[in-house]
Amino acid sequence: MGFYAKHILPCCLDKACGIGPITKQREKVVPDATGVVLEIGIGSGLNLPHYNPEQVSKIIGVDPDDHIWKRSAKHRENCPIEIERIGLSGEEIPLDDNMADTVVCTYTLCTIPDPVKALHEMRRILKPGGEILFTEHGMAPDAKVAKWQSRIDPVWKKLAGGCHSGRNIPDLFKQAGLKINKLDEMYIPGPKILAYNYWGSAE
Repeated sequence: MGFYAKHILPCCLDKACGIGPITKQREKVVPDATGVVLEIGIGSGLNLPHYNPEQVSKIIGVDPDDHIWKRSAKHRENCPIEIERIGLSGEEIPLDDNMADTVVCTYTLCTIPDPVKALHEMRRILKPGGEILFTEHGMAPDAKVAKWQSRIDPVWKKLAGGCHSGRNIPDLFKQAGLKINKLDEMYIPGPKILAYNYWGSAE
């Protein structure tokens, strides 16, 4: 791992994913989590302040990046909920079927190499009647913006640790055989090519 990927990128991503508009998106979904929570891409723990400790008994966080996980220390220290980390990617999670009450996935599907496979894993691990709570940036509805998303994607992926600027988030859920129960979408403040957000719940 080079100097940029090890030291500069984690810091940049942490700051970018912690700005006000993105924090507001997290606040729309994370507080609804209940029971045992599987969080895909727990990263530096930016979701931890938004969990309701009266509703959540445990958080199992999945993230392969040791360097960005170290940045979560402060959030973990301030979180009263038990936290366990699995240092693997979201495509293969060593957990039993039907063991999580809630799956939380925020700003992660853009980066996972095989997001459909990861969604299959979330579905496998989720208990019947449980929910996948998500907020993600993705493909814009405006043709001009979507075209620019495609243009910048090869360069953006290299600069942003594998992040895709315009994945079709609802279609990924559909491909994985998941049913979206609630879906909202809009541009949040920021560059349009990176600012179209989808959020809601699925099962």
